[in-house]
Amino acid sequence: MITSVLPVSPRAGEKAALLDDSTTAWALAARGGDADAVERFVRALQRDVQRYVAHLCADPQAVDDLAQDTFLRALGSLHRFEGRSSARAWLLAIARRAVVDSYRYAAARPRLSDVPDWQLAVENAQPRDLPGFDDGIALLDLLDSLPDERREAFVLTQLLGLPYADAAEAGDCPIGTVRSRVARARATLIDLLAEAEMPTARAAA
Repeated sequence: MITSVLPVSPRAGEKAALLDDSTTAWALAARGGDADAVERFVRALQRDVQRYVAHLCADPQAVDDLAQDTFLRALGSLHRFEGRSSARAWLLAIARRAVVDSYRYAAARPRLSDVPDWQLAVENAQPRDLPGFDDGIALLDLLDSLPDERREAFVLTQLLGLPYADAAEAGDCPIGTVRSRVARARATLIDLLAEAEMPTARAAA
């Protein structure tokens, strides 16, 4: 059973809010030249950036480079960050632009292959040997069946735990659109889960 993976629990939401408060404070301190704050900011959000980039990017080999490019862009733009939104939403919006720019760059060059394997990149970024790991991989397989925009909204809000307003900022769309995409993604995933569990129920009967 992996239905419990679908909604973000209240505790997870509280932890995400605390993380956002901390990372935003570190970003503002880093803007003032605090080297320790820079390190804390990068370390706290590195995994989220890698997961988001892996979701957006069709080339798993490029995930690390794009994540690094995201942080380079962010650190170069910290002087313009004023804390009006969370640092995480601001950073993921930069990550999105980095991926878009990489697509534009790649479109101008001949491509040797095009293997859409974002699931593998996300899987490789996850810690192993943890409770629910296999369920998480099963969820990634189900996410692959969603349209790209709905999958992005679901990943931002339900897996990365961003508030809808921040997800709208990161995804560059209205908050109502994010809510609609998440609701439709959740409904589709629940239907897919029910279909996947039917053979097991029949076998048990």
